[in-house]
Amino acid sequence: MTKNRVVDWALAEYMAFGSFLKEGIHVRLSGQDVERGTFSHRHHVLHDQEVDKRTCVPMNHLWEQQAPYTVCNSSLSEYGVLGFELGFAMASPNALVCWEAQFGDFHNTAQCIIDQFISSGQAKWVRHNGIVLLLPHGMEGMGPEHSSARPERFLQMSNDDSDAYPFSEQFEVSQLYECNWIVVNCSTPANYFHVLRRQILLPFRKPLIILTPKSLLRHPEAKSSFDEMVSGTTFQRVIPENGPAAHAPHEVKRVIFCTGKVYYDLVKERKNQDLEKQVAITRLEQISPFPFDLLKEELEKYPDADLVWCQEEHKNSGYYDYVKPRFRTIVNHTRPIWYVGREPAAAAATGNKNTHLVSLRRFLDTAFNLEAFEGKT
Repeated sequence: MTKNRVVDWALAEYMAFGSFLKEGIHVRLSGQDVERGTFSHRHHVLHDQEVDKRTCVPMNHLWEQQAPYTVCNSSLSEYGVLGFELGFAMASPNALVCWEAQFGDFHNTAQCIIDQFISSGQAKWVRHNGIVLLLPHGMEGMGPEHSSARPERFLQMSNDDSDAYPFSEQFEVSQLYECNWIVVNCSTPANYFHVLRRQILLPFRKPLIILTPKSLLRHPEAKSSFDEMVSGTTFQRVIPENGPAAHAPHEVKRVIFCTGKVYYDLVKERKNQDLEKQVAITRLEQISPFPFDLLKEELEKYPDADLVWCQEEHKNSGYYDYVKPRFRTIVNHTRPIWYVGREPAAAAATGNKNTHLVSLRRFLDTAFNLEAFEGKT
């Protein structure tokens, strides 16, 4: 990959961590199976096959004057471990401290740490904390306990005002300074690299919630070029459409806004239906605080298009309830933002693979049916 100047997810993470170690910044990663990575993608600890318990962490042998990299598999107590890592991050504000859930679903066992300390710690005790939560998330037919990191819970607890229209010169950074935490769902390895680096480079600390991928770890399209990671590049809060639709915006019939893995399903379906000129797809990478400024530019670029929010989660989960009033604020309630995705459901996902595929097919059909919302108010 380095010969071809591309990175996948694991290499982008390795580069973010490695760049910090070179700069003297301690990186710590703990959680269930993090040394290998739950999905066998990380391999940060090498084991001697001849000598029992003899291991090597190559990232600790990169430079003579480097910071230490601590990577440790934890016990299966999310509550205890996340509480410990939160304390570690509070005591070491200049270290990158990451806790990774084996699946994002499992953070609910540590819900009281999240509710009482992470989301509201600064408001209660005026203490900044830069802990990073890595929560594998994505609807892949794996059933209700291995599909959803429940992003709606983190969004509901965000102090971002849905009706405020607060534009200023320093909007991007002042938003980050005012918020209680940052919620992102990156669709490219380069953006993941940048958001990890931004976490330490900011002049203040905020908790960072990252909905991380599972199938995208090995997806052939989910790769980034070195050109997106070199000096002068930064984290993109929104990745706008940059294909044929963007070059003739007045011909665009529909703009689909989405976040995370569903983007790759949508792009594939759009190509299959030959709708690359009529449908634009824009990715929301930082969901909270909400990028009002960048989305306003996107909405104004496509004045005649239907606006659709598409998500793979069920309607009462995911992001729709959070993004809808904010989109409406941007357009001053003059244009609707239609929902496309799975129906409301009590469980986070179906346990039946066929049901999963049928519901995916159904919402992809709706997403590209340009008459779907005609005559509706």
